[in-house]
Amino acid sequence: MQALLDRFLDYLALERGLSENTRMAYAADLRSFLAFLGRRRVALLNQVRRADILAYLTEEKDRGLNTNSLARRLVALKMFFRFLQQEALLSRNVAEAMSSPRLWKLLPGTLSEKEVDALLAAPRRNRRLGLRDQAVLETFYGSGLRVSELAGLRLEDLHLDEGYLRCVGKGNKERVVPLGKKARDCIQPYLAELRPQLARQQETQTLYLTRQGKPFSRKGLWKMIKAYARVAGITKKVSPHTLRHSFASHLLAHGAPLRIIQEMLGHADIMTTQIYTHVDPSRLKSVHSQFHPRA
Repeated sequence: MQALLDRFLDYLALERGLSENTRMAYAADLRSFLAFLGRRRVALLNQVRRADILAYLTEEKDRGLNTNSLARRLVALKMFFRFLQQEALLSRNVAEAMSSPRLWKLLPGTLSEKEVDALLAAPRRNRRLGLRDQAVLETFYGSGLRVSELAGLRLEDLHLDEGYLRCVGKGNKERVVPLGKKARDCIQPYLAELRPQLARQQETQTLYLTRQGKPFSRKGLWKMIKAYARVAGITKKVSPHTLRHSFASHLLAHGAPLRIIQEMLGHADIMTTQIYTHVDPSRLKSVHSQFHPRA
């Protein structure tokens, strides 16, 4: 099994062009799974059942693994088993048929559109930092950026007239993300009125600055969102990733193609997008009613 894993990792590097960090993460996930199989005395990958994968993920959850890591483990397993089947090294792919809805309870929650509205309205624009904070929240939800991507935004990344921004994601891959009108309407007054005060004539190109005129840390942005969630009366756990997940889920619910969502999120593999966008039963019913001849 170790030889098959090494072959898969070579495939990720040579044919998929994934970054070293991504490959190392997948390698660690799959070695963990192979060790689990060893404890269950499963000697061959052809002997793996769907129940083994679910048992592994459940064990990892009970061990305290966070939801992002659990989701990534499933992505790694699905990619690994799909690769083996494509190479005729596996007679059947038990991971392919695994339905992500079984794992929604393990994944980060989303906010409803009403909750998002309440969160985005929480900053008071008449307060000194309110302009900045509302712009930050609108950018998160309006673009689906990772927290590190938003923290790293520079002035040159903004193209407000054209309605998009550029960001650098995982593996130093640059992508273009649309930026909605509401986000642009919040960013423009922040740039004109507040950011010059925060920069204090420093030659910094970072878009969002702290009270001290420094770039935000990921922890600082997380604290901001958590504080405004309390102001908005939201009792769920809310983080920057919650807004990213809500961004994708709401796009899907309104009919956006999964491939487009994948591109906007900067996912290398669509399997990741399928995990981070939950299946909306109301959307499925709507699609069925629209397209099925006997609906």
